[in-house]
Amino acid sequence: MPEVVMPRLSDTMEEGILSRWLKKEGDAVRQGDVIGEIDTDKATMELESFDDGILEKLLVQEGATVAIGQPLAVIGDGTGSSGPAATGTVTAPGGTAPEAMVDPSPGQSVPAPPASKPIQASAHAQPEAGSKRLLSSPLARREAARHGLNPATITGTGPGGRIVRADVEAAIATAEAAPSQPERQARQAGPGARAEQPPSSAPDSVEIPLTRMRKVTARRLTESAAAPHFYLTVVVGVDALFRFRREVNERFADQGIKVSVTDLLVRACAVTLRSHPQVNSSWGEDSILAHRRINIGVAVALDDGLIVPVVTDADARSLDQTAAETRSLAEKARAGTLTLQEFSGGTFTISNLGMFGIDNFTAVINPPEAAILAIGAATKEPFVQDGELHSRSIMKITMTSDHRVLDGATSAAFLRDLKRTLEEPLRMVL
Repeated sequence: MPEVVMPRLSDTMEEGILSRWLKKEGDAVRQGDVIGEIDTDKATMELESFDDGILEKLLVQEGATVAIGQPLAVIGDGTGSSGPAATGTVTAPGGTAPEAMVDPSPGQSVPAPPASKPIQASAHAQPEAGSKRLLSSPLARREAARHGLNPATITGTGPGGRIVRADVEAAIATAEAAPSQPERQARQAGPGARAEQPPSSAPDSVEIPLTRMRKVTARRLTESAAAPHFYLTVVVGVDALFRFRREVNERFADQGIKVSVTDLLVRACAVTLRSHPQVNSSWGEDSILAHRRINIGVAVALDDGLIVPVVTDADARSLDQTAAETRSLAEKARAGTLTLQEFSGGTFTISNLGMFGIDNFTAVINPPEAAILAIGAATKEPFVQDGELHSRSIMKITMTSDHRVLDGATSAAFLRDLKRTLEEPLRMVL
């Protein structure tokens, strides 16, 4: 009978944490049923059954770290005769692992574990000496970072000592309720007394363990550095674009439609990419992959790292559909609930830091894509027209290109037409 194995839920995933079982041993399951949840390097994903039957054995406990392809559970006919057939190691929450099952070489005999004791991660396994790995949910890590808490100081009450959101909330409440050291000294010294400040015994720095997402971000950026980058910048007049946005939001406010500058950029890029299919390509080592679908990624910064949810078929969506989709994807990204399809398959990426007041910057390509667009803040600049001095709003956009896929003239032509679309926004509704 079939096994349920740890699936590859993203192109950067090497292992996952079985965070929660939604079914128990003995439950009947059907193909497509969600039987558990997996924490990946990017989000919390659903674990689906691909077969009908009885969930006979759960091979790992909640909180265990499991490599891709390793067995998680066994689905059988209910007789209990099914057992794990795959080989491999399942890492326990604390970092230790039971002995791996191996296929004996000819002439060798390898003792197998008793049938009544399937390979299973212990929820109480002790970490290896010197290990500083912390188990925590993505939501718990974000909440801790948002309140300036070091996860290493929080006691986890979840499976295997895993830090969950309730633990972070309890730590926040404790920190807010506890008086500071100067306050305690003032209370002890009495009214009018001045508390002395003793020299701090705290270390000069605190070591913060890398999150899974931060590790993946670092690896992906290192891969991107291998591509020969070149940069082109254009200045776009955005007064007409802002007027267009204001008119759309005012006219369709009663329908709940609200369009952001990023939405307009996504739509403008999608329309322009139709005429420049070379830019909508990626590097394939032995070939260049020209994509037929225009899927635009929008970089979203999280406390754990950077994630790029993707607006699929962006050129086929209306402006209000684009706005609804980008808003939904950003909310899911921050909640850690993106599905695999929602952050995979991008063909072009936009990174907007204008809301932080950044005038101009260069972005790193999101491999294997061939280009990424960096959007700066809108600023005012003077200009002369018909001999008179005026001012206008401008925005600098910089395109980073992979020179293995794109030549300078190709990227320049795309930027020229994108600038025209942004300055004449009615072009993007066609």
